[in-house]
Amino acid sequence: MAAFATLLLPAMCPAAVTAFTGARILPVAGAPIDDGVLLVEDGRIRAVGARGAVRIPRGAETVDLSGRVILPGLVDTHSHIGGVAGGDASDPIQPSARVLDAIDVLDPGLARARAGGITTANLMPGSGHLMSGQTLYIKLRDGSTVADLAWRDEHGGFVGGMKMANGTNSRGEPPFPGTRAKSAALVRQRFVDALEYGQKARNADGDEKPARDLGKEALLEVLDGRRTVHFHTHRHDDILTALRLREEFGFRLVLQHVSEAHRVADEIAAAGVPVSLILVDAPGGKLETKDLDFRSPEILERAGVDVAFHTDDYITDSRLFLRMGALAVRAGMSREKALEGLTLAGARMLDVAERVGSLERGKDADFIVLSGDPFSVYTRVLQTWVEGRKVFDLDDPEDRKVADGAYGALAPGAHFAGYGEGHL
Repeated sequence: MAAFATLLLPAMCPAAVTAFTGARILPVAGAPIDDGVLLVEDGRIRAVGARGAVRIPRGAETVDLSGRVILPGLVDTHSHIGGVAGGDASDPIQPSARVLDAIDVLDPGLARARAGGITTANLMPGSGHLMSGQTLYIKLRDGSTVADLAWRDEHGGFVGGMKMANGTNSRGEPPFPGTRAKSAALVRQRFVDALEYGQKARNADGDEKPARDLGKEALLEVLDGRRTVHFHTHRHDDILTALRLREEFGFRLVLQHVSEAHRVADEIAAAGVPVSLILVDAPGGKLETKDLDFRSPEILERAGVDVAFHTDDYITDSRLFLRMGALAVRAGMSREKALEGLTLAGARMLDVAERVGSLERGKDADFIVLSGDPFSVYTRVLQTWVEGRKVFDLDDPEDRKVADGAYGALAPGAHFAGYGEGHL
């Protein structure tokens, strides 16, 4: 598991203590707390508990949230906000491409994510390649550069995974594979080549060392467990192919999308591999999604699989991410696991659960304030907080524009026509 350093600019470190009181707190890591107190200091959670059980320091700022609900910030394990792009048409396998070099932090998608309560996201290149490049994990802080938002490791390096795909999307005319069998063969050969490269680099001296190959170096990070594979896959046979590759090469794997997870739940559970699901109202775009089943979360939960959710934004608008858990509950998943799937389970899959995903002492003060039950269609995200700083407030006219506007509402010079006042 990767270790992460706190990356906070001095101006982003509120020193005062703030007590959020009166709300129903859903910490995810424990039982719900009625009339709760969330104590925040210097961007971290100092305490969380029921009123009377948490001592509020003298001089602390108090924010009354009676009648509201506090939930950990949402973790989106698969998003395309920021205008991300990875590999081009020259090769179906491009592990050296980094979305880090293609993220627009001023893209309206980031504002929409904050409006939806998302505080951590895995920004991914597309699925038109067997391997389209390196992903980046970000915090939805306010910031003017990607360095302001990126998760960092203990050495200050950027943190992310590797995007892989199989099935229909990555097939095409040469040099892309024309069949599923050829797809797997190409991936297998690249991993073998990377292992041979690594062995030569370790054992050779001087001029005998191979020339640096950024793609092979990235693959070695995957094979060494330093970079998790986030694998786009839908059909039951494609899911099993991903599991076979993982068994053969030993990389860390998160199965993404998995429309037919319900058909191979036992195999996924036996492999001990986590799953990040998407549940969409109208599956389409490719035949692989036609057998998507909303019961998959419940089936996987019963099988003992760690289940998270994602938006694949724009497939699901980031502002509607809470609905993913609601759809899962309606189809039989427990409320507890559905809430975990929106928060802590995703944090585990991104190796950031030591800092986010639940409301616990010492963790980052990433949380959202809701108008009501997280799974009610009438509930709105009222506020989003990242590391103790408010990054979205529905009462702010500009933020309301983000929350209520149509897709073009944030374009320069666009006219905003919201739902009107009094609709909460």
